Amino acid sequence: MIDRDIKSDFPTLNQKINGNELVYLDNAATTQKPYAVIEAIDTYYKKTNSNIHRGVHTLSQRATEKYENTRTKVAAFLNSEDEKEIIFVRGATEAINLVANSYVRPLLNPDDEIIISQMEHHANIVPWQIICGEKKAKLKILPMNQDGELLIDNLESMINENTKFISMNHVSNSLGTVNPIEKIVEIAHKNKIRILVDGAQAVQHIPVNVNEIDADFYCFSGHKLYAPTGIGVLYGKKEILDEMSPYQGGGDMIKSVTFEKTVYNDVPQKFEAGTPNISGAIALGTAIDYILDIGMENIAKHEDELLRYATEEISKIEGIKVIGNAKHKASVLSFVMENVHPHDIGTIMDTQGVAIRAGNHCTQPVMDFYSIPATARASFAIYNDKNDVDKLVSSVKKTMEVFG
Repeated sequence: MIDRDIKSDFPTLNQKINGNELVYLDNAATTQKPYAVIEAIDTYYKKTNSNIHRGVHTLSQRATEKYENTRTKVAAFLNSEDEKEIIFVRGATEAINLVANSYVRPLLNPDDEIIISQMEHHANIVPWQIICGEKKAKLKILPMNQDGELLIDNLESMINENTKFISMNHVSNSLGTVNPIEKIVEIAHKNKIRILVDGAQAVQHIPVNVNEIDADFYCFSGHKLYAPTGIGVLYGKKEILDEMSPYQGGGDMIKSVTFEKTVYNDVPQKFEAGTPNISGAIALGTAIDYILDIGMENIAKHEDELLRYATEEISKIEGIKVIGNAKHKASVLSFVMENVHPHDIGTIMDTQGVAIRAGNHCTQPVMDFYSIPATARASFAIYNDKNDVDKLVSSVKKTMEVFG
């Protein structure tokens, strides 16, 4: 368990909103940043600011070392055996687009198929729609049940000789479902199909071992992991990355350039064109240090207890319906209130200092499945506690009183 005061590490949480102590429960959208991460960015710009890889002067070498140290940390964090399998991107969205364009697009022919699930974030839907439209391929959808659990037994029958790729999330951002990703990967590989796993809602909540999962690609966003916005990671098996063409052209992804021919750099630089988010990468390394000091097992246990407690208490309120009741969940509690739009719920709760997310959470097909326009979503992080849950429940009750 977490046995120290975590909240005091996060300056944003030490404030009042509308006269009330802030209760921040919008962590599935983005997490707050600890002092250590903020100071890492500050120190970089005060003492280290320089471009990386190509400079012989001291500042450039310092920046390069810190940047590449984060790559090593990320590899260890994901249990990758080779840091060259770690590519820095802007976030999970860019990672998915990179794989869609550099790996999957060249494979597709008319009537080929890609499989995703019914609970995907738009970022794991739209890139596949784009390339399927261009290549006259088909996008197939693995369905889910009313509890928000994927019908994994259907996957085998959906795969055929035209199936070229599978892409699915590890944890649903709108339902909190933790998918049986190892089983999904096993089915894909048994049929000789490669797979990407969107881990944007997973790595901050549960331990992730890419060797055990055996996914061909795995991605996440730094800002959901207590790091800054604008930095993320794509993990890819090196033998696959080696065979892929670059996603973008520019500096650092080349070995040599003439007007007749360009020789591309080796991975991972082959996929990191232009000046990267150096400070963001360095701060991501600091964020990883921070959460590993707490311990991923401790984080998972703490957040699981909060989610169970919150679900029990919210479910007791007449007129509230929880959306997403999978057996295995992480962090997310989505709910609707009878005859009240979630945007109104979120607005009233904000007047009480409680920050939740209201909307479709970039999962419109999930909302369509449940025949609702949106949900109110509370999502938990390492700095939340049972007192936050009690304030959430109290705020929900007060909101219901407002609407009679």
